[in-house]
Amino acid sequence: MKKILLFVMVLAVALSSCQKFEDLEKDPNRPGEVPPSLLFTNILYSVYYSPWGDEQRWNQYYCSNYAYYDDQEYDWTTTSFNYTQMKNVNQMISEATRSGLPENNPYSALGKFFKAYFYVDMSLKLGDVPLIDALKGLENTTPKYDTQKAVFKQALTWLEEANSDLQVLNNNLDKSLAGDFMLGNDLTKWQKVVNTYKLRVLITLSKKETDADLNIKKLFADVVTNPAKYPVMTSLDDNLKFSYNSSTDKYPLNQDNYGQTATRNNMAATYLNTLVSLKDPRTFIVADPAPAKIKAGLTAADYEAYVGASSGESLDDMSTKMLNGEYSAISKSKYYSTYFGEPCIQIGYSELCFNIAEAINRGWVSGNAEDYYIKGIQSSWTFHGATVDGKWDTYYAQSLVKYSTTTSTALTQILTQKYLAFFQNSGWEAYNNNRRTGVPVFLTGAGTANSGRIAKRWQYPGSERTTNADNYNAALTSQFGSKTDDINSDMWIIK
Repeated sequence: MKKILLFVMVLAVALSSCQKFEDLEKDPNRPGEVPPSLLFTNILYSVYYSPWGDEQRWNQYYCSNYAYYDDQEYDWTTTSFNYTQMKNVNQMISEATRSGLPENNPYSALGKFFKAYFYVDMSLKLGDVPLIDALKGLENTTPKYDTQKAVFKQALTWLEEANSDLQVLNNNLDKSLAGDFMLGNDLTKWQKVVNTYKLRVLITLSKKETDADLNIKKLFADVVTNPAKYPVMTSLDDNLKFSYNSSTDKYPLNQDNYGQTATRNNMAATYLNTLVSLKDPRTFIVADPAPAKIKAGLTAADYEAYVGASSGESLDDMSTKMLNGEYSAISKSKYYSTYFGEPCIQIGYSELCFNIAEAINRGWVSGNAEDYYIKGIQSSWTFHGATVDGKWDTYYAQSLVKYSTTTSTALTQILTQKYLAFFQNSGWEAYNNNRRTGVPVFLTGAGTANSGRIAKRWQYPGSERTTNADNYNAALTSQFGSKTDDINSDMWIIK
């Protein structure tokens, strides 16, 4: 009997040793294959920047006056890489071909756009980042950093390829995209998004306009002057936007959380006081009048009744003044009376208009900058629910608003109106534009910390200091002249 048991045990061991390690490594409770549409949906959520998030305070659109929850301090430390999203993009492309789609399919074409988007987003926060050596797993666990210039060049290449691929797919009336909750699986709109985003990337490189290797002025002109090859957004209907509902995706501010957040937050001066100074009707839509101003005899129809707090004010002072009714709260009727709010634009038509106006102003491309400037303002009004008819002529007649004949003044007007249009939209773009141009002037003080400075970047993930130290230190030295990972250092794109 013992011999029989021994034989069975030996046989079992022998059989198990014949199994491949890869088979044993697989988790039987997790799927090995995923439809590309599911991955696409997940990636879209990763693109989404929410309104009223942390970055919108650093964009100086609103302020927290309650220290326990949030503040306006630019004392940033580390942020994370975007490689998890990039892995999902690569997996989406692989799953698309595995499922039987041809090499050029919607998921592979949009995968190139997403790679460009995530790398640019990551580089704008950090500077140089691993690209060529990245995502190689155990093959390379210590990837070298690519320069920020190399990252942007590769992003522009991906965007060019994405447009070409989408052109072919649209010509063939491809309908195989699924899982798109932003644009309804419309590849025609996606091609417009790709090229509209490309113009954003190019305008972001404005300080490098003389770099012959980048040739950004020609690339910008190629898009603007050839709409057949490079279609861009033509109205608000083309916006890449996140829409809300009353169940799974409620607007971040809604009737359920009014008591929790409304009094702890108030409007920021950089944004609201600019609206007031321009007598802009968006003032009455986004904010409530300051109670102290109403008590003093002003009405809700008076621009002077609306007051934002400086982001640089100490939280103690801001909190006291808010309790005294000196500052405007976020509009209760606009943002706290429904679950739906307004869609949150990630890449939009108004921005496109201002980017083209800026490029014309800079001499990159011919055209009428004022026309695009007006379209940008009016489309932003429409988005926020301000009526253009009957109000526009009076508004535009103001010297601060009417497009100036002085080139430098006109550029400031374009950038100011673009900032106003970015309100609670497009993630970090208001901050990125301020860092690039200095418009508008961001307010500083005790409340913003960091010795009165607006931080210019984030620190690299802490793990890089231990797991990839040599390349991490080399990247810091090549960019900033030392091994100090300083949030106040100028990255290549703004030098």
